Amino acid sequence: MHEAVTPCLLMPSTHERIVVSVGGSLVVPDSIAVDFLTEFKALVLEKVQRGYSFAIIVGGGKTARRYQDAASALTTLSPQDLDWLGIHSTRLNAQLLRNIFSGYAHPQVIHNPTIDIESDEPIIVAAGWRPGCSTDYDAVLMAKNLGAQRLVNLSNIDYVYTADPKKDPAAKKLETVGWTDFRKLIPETWDPGLSSPFDPVAAKEAQELGLEVAIMNGAHLEEFSKYLDGKPFKGTVIS
Repeated sequence: MHEAVTPCLLMPSTHERIVVSVGGSLVVPDSIAVDFLTEFKALVLEKVQRGYSFAIIVGGGKTARRYQDAASALTTLSPQDLDWLGIHSTRLNAQLLRNIFSGYAHPQVIHNPTIDIESDEPIIVAAGWRPGCSTDYDAVLMAKNLGAQRLVNLSNIDYVYTADPKKDPAAKKLETVGWTDFRKLIPETWDPGLSSPFDPVAAKEAQELGLEVAIMNGAHLEEFSKYLDGKPFKGTVIS
């Protein structure tokens, strides 16, 4: 049984555009996760029928790490080189998602989250933009661009914790946390290999925007559905 939490949530709004950052580890944990994509597609389209629209940005997953590791074994790569391999991996995954949502999705994968996007389609799919930016940061910029008030980060963790629970048995889960306190828990800068619940640069921008970010485990998509419906769910809300 999953524990249920009751953070302060925005109730669903017809035609609300939700930005969703999908961790690449969900799409390509090893091989392409067809079961996850099948469930994700069904959930998103069910919400579309109820009036939601989505901007979905996807990470690179193991595809990115395999390219980065292979190239690093053969030559010395700069952070920019590593970033570009990751960016192109996100674009491959994003093209897969755009094809999956064919008939509902904007015809082009968005690479630059700051450009004007004219779309009547209920789904926009986006990918990595440029070196020095994570897909978390791109997602925040997309939210700013589209005027979205909520961003959902689907990752491989159930909650944000006060410390790494794998290293610190005293780490406590956080069901709700303010941006100032959250930013004290994470590094101040971002690099391509950073392991953090949310990119520090993205966190700073999200705080300035007053954006609500919900972090939850994408392996349990029922929690994503509950969050969208304004019901108690398992995850952390940062606001």
